[in-house]
Amino acid sequence: MIPLARALLVILGLFLFPLGAHAVWWAMRDDVAPTWRDADWSSAQLLPQPSAAPQAIVAVYAARVGRWRGIFAHHTWIVVKEEGAGRYTRFDKVGWGSPVRTNGWVADGRWFGNPPQPILFMEGEAAARLIPQIRQAVTTYPYGRAGDYNAWPGPNSNTFVAHVMRSVPELGAALPPTALGKDWQPFRDIVGLTPSRTGFQVSLGGYVGFSVGWVEGIEVDLLGLVAGLDLRRPAIKLPGWGRIGMDPVL
Repeated sequence: MIPLARALLVILGLFLFPLGAHAVWWAMRDDVAPTWRDADWSSAQLLPQPSAAPQAIVAVYAARVGRWRGIFAHHTWIVVKEEGAGRYTRFDKVGWGSPVRTNGWVADGRWFGNPPQPILFMEGEAAARLIPQIRQAVTTYPYGRAGDYNAWPGPNSNTFVAHVMRSVPELGAALPPTALGKDWQPFRDIVGLTPSRTGFQVSLGGYVGFSVGWVEGIEVDLLGLVAGLDLRRPAIKLPGWGRIGMDPVL
């Protein structure tokens, strides 16, 4: 078989077939909100009430985006609460209004009606130590102004969260493979460390990339679609479906 034909078969098997299968499954759902006004944005009850949890808390969540885009993409955000604080603080980057939003939505709220999945949860002394670094990373995000948002390939909401995780590698977590834009880097930074600094990453502007890291696992990125393996918390990563295997939260 000629090399081109083999390459096409690999692309079909790793990227297009899983994505197509997930698109069919998504189209068969009857619980997708037709518009953002019709969607449920309420709390998914994942976080304890601040009055019942005086300890410091850090969390990262991911939820499918709205309508047809949910076939292949998640939106991610960060939540912090200092020790003794009476409320959580949530940070998102969005493509409308002010791109970096503080407390624009409920800390553990649904996104376009889709329930959030925990990517990271820390509490106590470890969380308290990292919260100042997280807040600093939010303020230093270089694409946080109006007009800096680009849904594909980035920088977008997931690029923002990846920046924070890259700035605070002690968080030690990886965004889901369906967090479109997480691997976006400007062309001047083609080669670098993964956000956890446990491996290396090659990214050609978010269009094509490859990464290997203990936390991130092995990932191949093609036009924002990611296929790969997680060896630390055994799982496979497929376009559309995302992560299939062990829970990523340690």
